[in-house]
Amino acid sequence: MPANFRTSPLQTALLLALALPAVAHAQTSASSSDDTPTTPSKPKTLNSVHVTGSVLGNDYTTDTSTVGAKVPTSLRDIPQTVVVVNRDLLDAQGATSLQDALRNVPGITIGAAEGGQIGNNINLRGFTARTDIYLDGFRDPGQYYRDVFDLDAVEVLKGPSSMLFGRGSTGGVINQVTKEPELKAFGTVSATIGTNDRYRMTGDINQPLSDTAAARLNIYGQDMHSTRDVLNNRDGGIAPSLRFGIGTPTQITLSALIQHNHDTPDYGLPPINGRPAQMNPKNWYGLTDDRTIQSIDEFNARLEHVFSENVNLRTQLQYSQYKTDARETAANSIVTASGVTLNKTLGNPTNLPLQYLYAQLASHDRVIHDKLLDSQTDLVTKFDTGSWQHTLITGVELARETYNNQTYTRNGLPLISLLDPVYEATPANVTTTVGNYAQSTGKTAAVYANDTIKFNDQWMVVAGVRRDRFDAHISNTISAPAYAQQTVYFTSVRGGVIYQPSEKQSYYASYGTSFNPVLEQLTLTSGTQNLAPSKNRSYEIGGKWNLLDDMLAINASLYKLEQTNARTQTSSGEYTLDGNIRVRGAELGLVGHLTKNWQIFSGYSHMNGRIVKALDGTQGNVPANTPRNTFTTWSTYTFAEHWEAGGGPTYMSQRYAANNNYVSVGGYTRWDATVAYHQPRYDIRLNVLNFTNKRYFDAVIPSDGGRAVPGIGRTALATFTYKF
Repeated sequence: MPANFRTSPLQTALLLALALPAVAHAQTSASSSDDTPTTPSKPKTLNSVHVTGSVLGNDYTTDTSTVGAKVPTSLRDIPQTVVVVNRDLLDAQGATSLQDALRNVPGITIGAAEGGQIGNNINLRGFTARTDIYLDGFRDPGQYYRDVFDLDAVEVLKGPSSMLFGRGSTGGVINQVTKEPELKAFGTVSATIGTNDRYRMTGDINQPLSDTAAARLNIYGQDMHSTRDVLNNRDGGIAPSLRFGIGTPTQITLSALIQHNHDTPDYGLPPINGRPAQMNPKNWYGLTDDRTIQSIDEFNARLEHVFSENVNLRTQLQYSQYKTDARETAANSIVTASGVTLNKTLGNPTNLPLQYLYAQLASHDRVIHDKLLDSQTDLVTKFDTGSWQHTLITGVELARETYNNQTYTRNGLPLISLLDPVYEATPANVTTTVGNYAQSTGKTAAVYANDTIKFNDQWMVVAGVRRDRFDAHISNTISAPAYAQQTVYFTSVRGGVIYQPSEKQSYYASYGTSFNPVLEQLTLTSGTQNLAPSKNRSYEIGGKWNLLDDMLAINASLYKLEQTNARTQTSSGEYTLDGNIRVRGAELGLVGHLTKNWQIFSGYSHMNGRIVKALDGTQGNVPANTPRNTFTTWSTYTFAEHWEAGGGPTYMSQRYAANNNYVSVGGYTRWDATVAYHQPRYDIRLNVLNFTNKRYFDAVIPSDGGRAVPGIGRTALATFTYKF
């Protein structure tokens, strides 16, 4: 085990709890190896993990996912690692944001506001996934902070997946699954009050309109402060949806998400001597009139028609626009009392105590407007060729995206004490200069096919191919280049072999590719405009098991992910495709019930990331924001008919802010806990986040030498939910 992964006795016990059921199962399988395969007849789907008689009705397990095959598919029939965080788990943890939900997924790390990028910035298996966030299977490219008020689940598919999703998806994709109307009347209203002035309300109302139609409305509003100074988020949203033709051959679903955010930006702490400055974690470096104002409008229409038992068609259209007005200030350079500026590239090395250091503030102001119109049509056909049974998905995607970014620079910003910053609004003498205005457009046209072939009850093959045409251009008023345009053609493939010797076991080996054009995010680094796309490939082997009478599911995998022609900067300042970045890893997951009253959701990820080749001095380093080990467990126990209690740790080892490895943040273990009282008409829940008040850093970013954003301190949340 790596030297930087130190475990306490309790953490070791939790790791053993993950491993022992697999060992026990292996022994059971060995004793029953004389089972004789039967002659194939109908396609066989492994038993799903299902719990009967759950005391309070909560269940962290999910049987299927749409993220691995574009249609609902058993998790055991997907030859990749898939993690599904469902609504019951989100509610038990008091999760309110996508970032909260993703704490349950090992191998994910969080970035923060940087340069022209804000909102949810995520690394998955060592590679950025900022543009790999989806909403009901559609790319959700807006740079906004996502809430979970209207979500049923968050699905994470690990590994390159351009065959399913087009450009990007180097480390995988994150799909938000929204709630849909149902043919039964119900509703819930929840109110949360927390320490540090945290207030939140949500509502979820479902109403049948006829025997085949229903409507649903989800709403939320919140006023959330933090354990850090100044920070305050005032957000709200509404998500209406309609479904017609439920249970009939033709079904239409209309939905929308309208959200408004008014948040205080947090650029975290600057580094001193290669580590986040050791000052009061409540310290905040900005101006009190900073704000990030965001408006999100997303509209989705889906038509599904079943022609027969073996043929069905689905066509979808989504329009979304995202507006961001950001006035954000952060610590840039560190300056001594005598006026000497430290070297931020090297992590601000100094022997001076903090009281003799000052932070020079700099602005990160911009107005961003994104638009996306995306259409997808899928035809699913089932047929036989001899004894082989096929499920073939063929489809086409057409999309157009635009991105506009007007930047501004504030001049004459103050120098503030690093140890004891004074909180003030923008001084009157500060002037503003209009900066670069970037306009970019991207057009996608793609066709794809994915075939799942069942040879018999034991063997299955998944094979897919996608051909993309991505045409993008960008223009700048000040920054270079003034104009750039590129058209990329790329063929992505995916293949997997699945072996299921019994209804309790599934083993797989898979291969997948993806590509990253230089204009993937509709932004561009000058000097890269003529480069071909970076190419990625992944090999993965794994197993999935159902144990304890199908109450418990375990998955394990080994993988190798490699970017074979990574962009790298030469000593002359030019860029070439001579780099190589590789991540080798292992994952282990456990979800379900250990007993009727005791359930668990747990995962461990080991990532051995390495910059194998680079021309910019980073060769041999660890890729940014790629910790060697991450581990998460959430476990609850129900008792005395109406009570529930539990919690668990989140562990992350050391990670670097940038590829140069000059600035790092240490590993940490954060503990959360909950206790709840359930009744048929209401629930009362208490969540305590970070109950040991551990000081840790939640997000790291490479800009300005490498900043780190402190995680939340001890926070208590009391939630009352009324059901009707």
